[in-house]
Amino acid sequence: MTESPIPHPESRILGIDPGSQRTGVGIIDVDAQGRLIHVFHTALVVVGEATFPLRLKRIFDELGDIIATHCPTECGIERVFMARNADSALKLGQARGAAICAVVSRGVTVHEYAATEVKQAVVGSGRGDKAQVQHMVGVLLGLRGPLQPDAADALAIAVTHAHTRASLARVGIPRSAWRRHR
Repeated sequence: MTESPIPHPESRILGIDPGSQRTGVGIIDVDAQGRLIHVFHTALVVVGEATFPLRLKRIFDELGDIIATHCPTECGIERVFMARNADSALKLGQARGAAICAVVSRGVTVHEYAATEVKQAVVGSGRGDKAQVQHMVGVLLGLRGPLQPDAADALAIAVTHAHTRASLARVGIPRSAWRRHR
């Protein structure tokens, strides 16, 4: 008896949690019924590079390789938040820029999400902690065992994009028209 072929996913979503030392990467498929299926996750550890520009290059190159291998159709990335340390915020912004360039240079659309939006979508509260996010990502994607925090955050961003996209489609609002008012 042969297995029935796995249906082609409706979309493949790349989630990115940018960082200047570790960049989380997660990929999920969304099938026609809206089910989320884990495809891949990792943390790109770039802290060992000799210079900061080489870290940025490594983020760009490794994300490019992952995109070429897994062929995502959409991407969600975490927005930069205000940090107490200006130097850290600048480095985070540059790492985020390298990640965005890697994605858009390969023709994939990027959608941005605030950390509170991700926590709200995955945990149910914009103030959820990392342990709650890791746990819920595991539950939502049927993963067993502990997840590396940066990879879990990246998967959470992909899940957030999937949920947001589905909700907006149900109510007929294009993503470009949707704005959160705070």
